[in-house]
Amino acid sequence: MHHRRNVAVNRFFQWVGFALVSAALISPAAHAADVKKQGTKKQQVSAASAKRTVAQRKVAASVKPTRVAARTAKAPTKVAYVPAKPSFGQMAGLHEVNDPLDLKSSVALVVDQDTHEVLLRKNDQAVLPIASLTKLMTGMLISQAKLPMDEPVTITQDDVDTEKGSRSRLTVGTTLTRGEMLHLALMSSENRAAHALGRTYPGGLDVFVALMNAKAKSLGMNDTHYVEPTGLSSRNQSSARDLATLVGVAHGDPLLRELSTSPGFEVAVGHKTLQYNNTNGLVKNPTWDIGLQKTGYISEAGRCLVMQAQVAGRKLIMVFLDSAGKFSRLGDAERVRRWVESNPALAAPLQAARSTNG
Repeated sequence: MHHRRNVAVNRFFQWVGFALVSAALISPAAHAADVKKQGTKKQQVSAASAKRTVAQRKVAASVKPTRVAARTAKAPTKVAYVPAKPSFGQMAGLHEVNDPLDLKSSVALVVDQDTHEVLLRKNDQAVLPIASLTKLMTGMLISQAKLPMDEPVTITQDDVDTEKGSRSRLTVGTTLTRGEMLHLALMSSENRAAHALGRTYPGGLDVFVALMNAKAKSLGMNDTHYVEPTGLSSRNQSSARDLATLVGVAHGDPLLRELSTSPGFEVAVGHKTLQYNNTNGLVKNPTWDIGLQKTGYISEAGRCLVMQAQVAGRKLIMVFLDSAGKFSRLGDAERVRRWVESNPALAAPLQAARSTNG
C-alpha cells in the first residue's frame, strides 16, 4: 500500500514537471510567433507607407507648379487729361479758311520762282511763329560770313535749350567743326548746333540776332522778327510771303542747297559715331526734285515746311505753315505737286505747249 502511494506521488510530480517543462518550451515559441507577426505587420505598414509616398510623389510630379500671385486691391490711377496746346493759327481761326486742295496747313503759298506768279495762296499774310524755319536765316548768315568751316566749335551749357527743354545728342563738351554744326542744323534741325553757330559768331549771340533782323529787313521781309537762332522761341515770327522771299535767296547759295537736301550725315563724337537723318522724308523720294528745304515744329507754330522744287517743268517755292498733323505738311506738298502736274494750265509754257500739241 505504501508502495502504491509512492508510485502515485512520483507520477504526480512527473506530470507536474512535464507540464512545467512543456509550458517553458511553448512560451518562447509563442513569443517568437508574436514577434514574427508584429514584424510582418510593421513590414506591411512600412511597405504601404512607402507605396503611398511614391504615389504622392508621382502625383506631385505630374502636377505643374503654379505661381499664385497675391492680389491686392489698388486704387484706380487717375491720369489728368492735358489737351494739346493750340497753335497760334488755331487760336486765330485760320484753319476755318477753305482752299481748293483741302490742305491741312492753315497757311500756304506756292510761287513760281522765276516769274513770281502766285499759283496758290491761303492766309499768306498771316504772321505766325516759324519754329526751325528760323535756321534757314541762321545758315545763310553763317555761309555768307565766309567763316572757316573747319574751325572747331564746342557745345556749352549756354546752348542747352531752356525754352522748351528739348533733347540733343550733342552733349555739353562736344566739339565739331563749324561746317558739321551747320550741316546738322540745316539737315536734321539740331538746336544746339544752331545755337552754337550764333553764339560763336564774331561779336557773340546778340550781334548775330541783330544781323538776322537786319538781313530780313534788307530783303524786304517786313513781317519777320527773330530773337534767337534756333526757332525754339515762339517770338521768332514771319509770314508765308516773307518766307518765300527767304527761300528764293537761300536757294542761290550752293552750300545751303547741298546741306539742306542731304539725306543723312554721320559725325564722330568721342568714341561714337552718330547718324543723323533729314527731317524731310521727301528728300529721299526719287519722284521729287528738291533744290532746298527746311522743316520746323513747336506747338505754337504747328508743323511747318518750306521748299524749292521742280514740278511740271517749273521751279516752285512752297510754304506751308501751321499744319495740323505730323505728316500732313508733306501730304500738302504732295497735293500741290499732283495738282500742278495734272493741270496743263499750271505747267511751264514749253511743257504746256507739248501737252497741247500731243
